[in-house]
Formats: sequence, structure tokens, C-alpha cells
Amino acid sequence: MTFSLPGFDLDSFLQTTLAEDMGGGGDITAAAVIPADARFTGVMDSRDAITVAGLPVAEAFFRALDPDVRIERLVQDGDRVAAGTDLMRIAGLARAMLTAERSALNTVQHLSGIATMTRGYVDRILGTGAILLDTRKTIPGLRRLEKYATRMGGATNHRMGLWDAAMIKDNHVAVAGSVEEAVRRAKAAGIERIIVEVDRVDQIEPALAAGATHLLLDNMPPPILRGAVTLIGGRVPTEASGGVRLDTIRAIAETGVTFISVGRLTQSAPAADIGLDFTAVSVASP
Repeated sequence: MTFSLPGFDLDSFLQTTLAEDMGGGGDITAAAVIPADARFTGVMDSRDAITVAGLPVAEAFFRALDPDVRIERLVQDGDRVAAGTDLMRIAGLARAMLTAERSALNTVQHLSGIATMTRGYVDRILGTGAILLDTRKTIPGLRRLEKYATRMGGATNHRMGLWDAAMIKDNHVAVAGSVEEAVRRAKAAGIERIIVEVDRVDQIEPALAAGATHLLLDNMPPPILRGAVTLIGGRVPTEASGGVRLDTIRAIAETGVTFISVGRLTQSAPAADIGLDFTAVSVASP
């Protein structure tokens, strides 16, 4: 099964990651210790209750080194599984499987950690109507994969980069001279989506009058947020942002905001505890 993400080059990612691990010398341990025709079977399993993400990429790592490897995915990305669940069965050349193991596990552990944290936040706001967004606080080079993982956890992707919407913050306003001038310049440049960050209620009307199409309500406590949402009155979507935690997100969602953005989904998610145990099925003489 081919794994494809818009804007993500899977082949390049595989090659770069494997090259980082093998350097110019390859896997010297496997080459020295494991006969070339030895075969392994393996089971990847989760030691924690998780939301799964990254299995197709892990599969691609094994196939890159052993095109004839047999792989059976037992669950799918986006599935919620209990601790002790088998995720994938693998059978192929032992050297290839051992060489690809760490790259495959690193990817699944990282992406499943993001998906699992994301699902926890999504669960907290169920029934409120608020939509969870991710941010650009991603590891350089991994944005497409990390934002894929947040989708597997139930979030909606916000901006993929600096190119798909204008986001006017205080530093932009300081240089432009005012919110009105910053928005005017964005509109003059032909930008349709213009997000304006406000951290005080008195900034709302000027931003709307200037032509903001989305308001980011930054670091406002729930009582202030509720008043801001009432003032905006549905004229544009609203987004709560800044310092959102698992223990505070429900109260934020209940203010009526359209979106809540959480940077820690990609910035701070711990890796999921996932392992891969191998069994030798044939070992030839060296």
C-alpha cells in the first residue's frame, strides 16, 4: 500500500533517515554478526494505550531494505488501541529488518505520541462544538508528518506554513504602524485569509473594521474570551490560543470559540512506548 502526503517526499525521507543512521559504513553490527540469508519474523506492539500513527512509514522503511519483506498491518493509523496490542507483523531478511528497525520505531513512536496527545485534547472538548487546531511549532523537516499525526488524533490542520494565510501579530503591527495598516497591506497584496492576533478586547473592532477574516484571541482567560466571542458575534471565526493545557481546554471551549490552537501537540508530545521483537526463523552458516 502506497503512503502519500501532499508536499511530503517519502522516498527522500527514507533515504535521508537511513543514511543518517548508516553513514558511509552501513550497519556494521548486522553485517558482522548476521548471515546474509538469515530470516526473522517480528511483531511491533504498543506497551501503552495509544492512538496509532506512522505505520505506513514504518512499513516503507522495511521495504526500502528488503523489497520482498512480508508485512501485515494489524491496525490502522488513527485507531485507538489498548496497551499490549500488536500493531504489525513482519517477516523478511534479518539484516534488513535490524537495520531498518530504529528508523521505523522512531517514526511510529514519535507520530503515535503526537496522535495520542491530540486525541486526549479532542476528547476533552467533545460536545462543545470547538475544533482543535495544531500550529507551526513542529520539528524542522517533519511538519507534514507531524501534522498528519495530529489529524490521526482528531485535530484539524491550521496553517501548513507561512504561505497559506496571513497571520498578523504584534510585531507586524509595530512595523506597519497599526492593525488597520497591516491588514490594508495584506489585502493590497491579494491575500484572502487574514488572521489577526488580538490580546485585548479593544483591539477587536479595529481589526474587524480593517478586514480581518479570522481573529486569534491570544492568552485571554475564559471570562474575557466569552465576552470577546459575544462582541464578535459570529462575524468571523474565532481562535483561542496561548497556554492551553489539558486541564484548561474544556473551559476555553465552552466560551463559544470556533477553534482552539495548541502548540504542545507537536512541540511537546512524549513518544509512545512501542517495541519490536524479532524471532529467528532460519539462520544459515556464516
